[in-house]
Amino acid sequence: MATTSDFRNGLCLEINNELFTIVEFQHVKPGKGGAFVRTKLKNLKTGKVLQNTFNAGVKVNIARVERRQYQYLYKDDTGYHFMHTETFEQVAIPEHIINAPNLLKDGQQVEIVFHADTETPLNCELPAFVELQITYTEPGVKGDTATNTLKPAKLETGAEVNVPLFIEEGEVIKVDTRTQEYSERVK
Repeated sequence: MATTSDFRNGLCLEINNELFTIVEFQHVKPGKGGAFVRTKLKNLKTGKVLQNTFNAGVKVNIARVERRQYQYLYKDDTGYHFMHTETFEQVAIPEHIINAPNLLKDGQQVEIVFHADTETPLNCELPAFVELQITYTEPGVKGDTATNTLKPAKLETGAEVNVPLFIEEGEVIKVDTRTQEYSERVK
């Protein structure tokens, strides 16, 4: 048990037999009335973000979660298979708990969050940026750069992102896994 003074971003709470993580919180002390804490909570099962207000000093249940480093191996009909980087144990994870499954490539390092009590995987997070090679894109026309125009490009994982006109086939680019957008060209 913890109180609202222990709140911090990323803390995992158990509310009504559901697991939530704190995305954002703010302690509010109005001139009239008691203090309270305004929070944004993300449901770890559904991914929905909802707002909740707690009175100051209220006790809440903290759920123990563990973040472990895994390496992506392959995908089959049972799910995505990952290997723990230290113990070499393998685990299969369904697609819906991975934040950007279309950007996964063989050997990719990811972080999987497990509920410590039940050893069930809650979500799988790729690094903020991944480097991927472009397998196909239309050639850019010389002198057609007056505006910030984008063209579609197919990546080595099969995903498609929009890239600037100067990017060519075979180049390696950085892709933001949170927005799944082009970030920069890798030198």
